[in-house]
Amino acid sequence: MDLIDWLDDHSEGWFWYVKRLSGNDTLANGSHQAGPYIPRAVFFRLFPSLKTHTHDNAKAWFDLTIASHPDARQVRVIWYNNKWRGRTRDEVRVTNLGGAQSALLDPESTGALAVFAFRQSEGSDTDHCCVWVCRDQVEADIAERMVGPVEPGHWAMFPPDGDLLSLLATPARTDCRLAHHALPPKWLKRFPTGAEIMREVISLRPDSELAVDKRLMRRLDCEFELFQSLEEAVELPRVRKGFTAIADFLVAAQTVLQRRRARAGRALELHMREILKEEGFVEGRDFTWQPKKAEGNPDFVFPNEDLYLDDKHPREQFRMLAAKTTIRDRWRQVTQECPDLPKRHLLTLQEGVSEKQFDLITKERICLVVPDRQISKYANSIRPHLMTVESFMADLRTLSPPGP
Repeated sequence: MDLIDWLDDHSEGWFWYVKRLSGNDTLANGSHQAGPYIPRAVFFRLFPSLKTHTHDNAKAWFDLTIASHPDARQVRVIWYNNKWRGRTRDEVRVTNLGGAQSALLDPESTGALAVFAFRQSEGSDTDHCCVWVCRDQVEADIAERMVGPVEPGHWAMFPPDGDLLSLLATPARTDCRLAHHALPPKWLKRFPTGAEIMREVISLRPDSELAVDKRLMRRLDCEFELFQSLEEAVELPRVRKGFTAIADFLVAAQTVLQRRRARAGRALELHMREILKEEGFVEGRDFTWQPKKAEGNPDFVFPNEDLYLDDKHPREQFRMLAAKTTIRDRWRQVTQECPDLPKRHLLTLQEGVSEKQFDLITKERICLVVPDRQISKYANSIRPHLMTVESFMADLRTLSPPGP
């Protein structure tokens, strides 16, 4: 079945939960937690009868169909709730999926965008879920054009019923989710650039004493929250005024989604650039950001593009870094970047890859750089071969300056 037709068929009367499958969701890292994670807010909406936690591990059964990889079975959703009884676990997962033959547990699905469409049941528990596990980047782009970018570790709810308010619904405030009066007044008149948002994030999360891996992730989390609060302040008043034509509504929705895609595409790169400078790397001398002439247009070249373009210097004296939030399909782009280097580096936030895919990546002389918070999402056999952001910077510091 075509994805566009499937999305259309599961619009009215269905509730969507969209996420990228992590190594903890699939069988990629051998975790006993295998089975897609569902936030409790989504779980309670879909299974209101289980909101109370009067007994251990509240659960329900429902029919699940995976339309992208023909598969149908009865599965179980279970709330592991022993935290409410003095222990530690408090999470919801879907189980009884049938093992690695299920597209939801297949290690090769790690990093894939999955759309869970639950049939709405007013006042009662849902009884059916239809799933599409995106098979490539083209399908993921189609889905994200409707729900906006979905980053690793985040998720989206989207009733596709023409209600733009639901698209702008945001969670409870944190210290990075600024109230309307706390936002810079000029931002309410003109939406800020990614660089302007990043500077505000740094003022909220200076974190100069933190290790670079933790600093990077805290700032990325903060930016996500700040962006949501700004979007709410700017767009909600317009939405509440209503629309007099469908065309006006569609323009507003596309503006929101396009702005989200632009932010998601640049945030990791911008924050990495700032942290390099904070750690003493001088732009133009120790690194070049967005080099203009390096083959394949990498995000960063070390120590700088001018030296790199002078081919009398040994290639072992240089490094490049690509920054890609997700890599399930996008890692292949890096094979075209600085192909003359003996090793290329790829910074990602993706929560795991399959061993098969990791072998393909390493055979292309690409080394994954993964913030230390994400490393537990990878298989034990892969973890020793990953670099943290800190270890990548340590490697940069060992480079001998290219000779004259």
